[in-house]
Amino acid sequence: MLKNLQKGRFGAFCSGNKRPLFLLLPVFLLLSFTAAAQNVVLSGDVKTADGKPADFITVSIPELNKSTLTNEKGEFSFNRLPVGSFKVVAKGLTAIALEQQVTLIAGNKNKVSFTLSETSRQLEEVHILSSKTKKLASKKTDYVARMPLENLENPQVYSVVSKELLKEQLTVDIKSAVQNTPGAVAYNYPAGGVGIAFRGFISGVNARNGMETSASRSSLDISNVERIEVLKGPSGTLFGSAVSSFGGVVNLVTKKPFDTTAVEIAYTGGSYNLNRLTADVNTPLNKDKSILFRINLAVNKEASFLSYGFNNTYMIAPTLTYKVSDKLTFNLDAELFNANTTRRTYNTYAANSGIHTPGEVLLDYRTSMFHDDNSGKTSASKVFAQAAYEISDNWKSTTLFSFVGEDVDYSYQSYANWTSPSQVTRQVGLWGPISNNYTNIQENINGQFSTGSIKHKFLGGLNYRFYDGSRRAGGNVLTLDNIDVTKTFAPIRRKAVDAGLVYYTSAVADQETWSAYASDVVNFTDRLSAMLSLRLDRFSRRKVATTEGFQQTALSPKLGLVYQVIKDKVSLFGNYMNGFQNLAPVTQPDGSTLVLDPIYAVQYEGGVKAELFNKKLSATASYYHIAIDNATRVEGNFTLQDGKQKSKGIDLELIGNPIAGLSIVAGYAYNDNRIVKSSNPAIEGNKAVSSPENVANFWVTYTLQHQLKGLGLGFGANYVDDNFFTAENTFYMPSYTVYDATLFYEQPKWRLGLKMNNISNRKYWDLGGNAQAPRNAMASLSFKF
Repeated sequence: MLKNLQKGRFGAFCSGNKRPLFLLLPVFLLLSFTAAAQNVVLSGDVKTADGKPADFITVSIPELNKSTLTNEKGEFSFNRLPVGSFKVVAKGLTAIALEQQVTLIAGNKNKVSFTLSETSRQLEEVHILSSKTKKLASKKTDYVARMPLENLENPQVYSVVSKELLKEQLTVDIKSAVQNTPGAVAYNYPAGGVGIAFRGFISGVNARNGMETSASRSSLDISNVERIEVLKGPSGTLFGSAVSSFGGVVNLVTKKPFDTTAVEIAYTGGSYNLNRLTADVNTPLNKDKSILFRINLAVNKEASFLSYGFNNTYMIAPTLTYKVSDKLTFNLDAELFNANTTRRTYNTYAANSGIHTPGEVLLDYRTSMFHDDNSGKTSASKVFAQAAYEISDNWKSTTLFSFVGEDVDYSYQSYANWTSPSQVTRQVGLWGPISNNYTNIQENINGQFSTGSIKHKFLGGLNYRFYDGSRRAGGNVLTLDNIDVTKTFAPIRRKAVDAGLVYYTSAVADQETWSAYASDVVNFTDRLSAMLSLRLDRFSRRKVATTEGFQQTALSPKLGLVYQVIKDKVSLFGNYMNGFQNLAPVTQPDGSTLVLDPIYAVQYEGGVKAELFNKKLSATASYYHIAIDNATRVEGNFTLQDGKQKSKGIDLELIGNPIAGLSIVAGYAYNDNRIVKSSNPAIEGNKAVSSPENVANFWVTYTLQHQLKGLGLGFGANYVDDNFFTAENTFYMPSYTVYDATLFYEQPKWRLGLKMNNISNRKYWDLGGNAQAPRNAMASLSFKF
């Protein structure tokens, strides 16, 4: 075994030339939170015109050069102040600054209150429009638990990537976006979509506003994304098997309309002929602002850093909100996405090839063996509708409908089978037309009630899912030639592929799932709570051609316990979570039929969450253990359901705004994912594929607050450990650290951003063995009206 794989991975991660020193920076930056306190304290609150707490309002004492932000309760405080009389200023993003003269006296409870001229709704709209980083440490969400539940009350670990962070980083694709999540590593599927690996398992981007979506073949554009939520651990109880993987769920939350008129237009250009134009237009449609409309558009064209390849996409996403009354609101949004792109080449390596890493092949790093006329043309149509009705002060009904149609006109997919560092067999397959349609109807009832002194937050839901895969066609994979890459060769052209392929068509069975679920968060005290959840799924796959259909029932529980050691600041949590996958019956060699149970993954996890310093700091640390004890395996040509796999590790996340203008996002994940039992004894005990042990992310930004206000600088790095490509653990993707930096200047009406990616010009490969872009630059200019 290779030297760096023989020793402990964590040791390799922290020693020698593999030490990512940037991980030490959060420790030093955290010290800014813990300076010695002095005697004089000033506290207070800021409210909106309608009497509600005003969060993330800047409160400053100019004479002392001190400033802070209000928390979600509208509260703020200053410590270590001198005795004396000073002017205190409260300023929203658009409102006129409010001022009060305050005399600070040692030993007194020095307090001050402000009331803004803006209402709570107007303030929220301003926050939506602003590009401030104020929500980096905020984890407010209605989707993770399908109920309003604060992060400290939730026994599940999750991360939130905000649009503000994505703007800081000049992010233009989902792969770059999710790297801000501890342990998440993204790569491109050979079919054209995006896969994201975390906690030892691979998930697609399968949820959109909490409902099922699909991007396995068509990919997606992030210009309509408000934030990205990554739920950690098997989440079948609330989301079912179609949305969640054993590692968790990736949920996209889209942008919503608001009741002021606003327009933002942005252009991004960069290396490899990147040209990207986006527009975000919002407006009320009537005088009383009960009907709101918003539309996002994006056009993206770019070439590859390889000798051949391109990525051309466009998206249009209209959204409508109709507030019928104070109790009833309708939301309707659609998304139309079209893509014409080249697929990543899928590389395989013969066992006797002598190749252990992709860097050992003799093909030039920037050379493609396939011409870019071997491309794929796909589209996706997504419709989401919601009716929210407030039954009473404590009860709410939410009815949801979603439809996702993912269509492939054609998809040319290339394959390279390496038999030595210089010899490779080139193949191309053609898939399409393919049509996958997903329809979901869901009803949720949320409520709050009490049984004596015990308080409850309750969710009850029903979901109906129908999958229509009635149309699928393709061509057999065609072997074209075997070449020596050290000699001159021509790229494979589409014309040669079309001349040799034999086409076929096949039908795909329709699927239907009926689900019922319930969740009760029981607050025994204001610090101790338990989450009790259960889901029942009835899955049916219909008969197609000569293949019989089957039905399967799955029961998925979830348990969680939370104790707030320090009320609203620090909580200890533990959870038991469950995920499942439905399996079809198997016909054995002796003619018998083995009816398989759903594969279950069970997670046990415990950890701590903290939200400190007026919620300027959010931190999570947890240890998890995921077990699969009934995976299928083959022995003597007979299928058995007793395969075992164990994935365990830790997740660490730190997000903070320690001082005005400074923001930090850092994460580290350790994962040990092994095959415990298999039909092949030789691989028992081996590491599972695409499961790097150590993954780390870091990003820090500072924006000047006084002179040259709005000028900022950002720097970050991502580290991914070695990870195996084969279960035999003979071939692996080497570790890498990639550094990025950005410089920007932001004003209320415009923003200019510059970014350098992969500063050290590192050659590296993703989990699928695809070479990644060398050093490249981007520039973005946006205007607000």
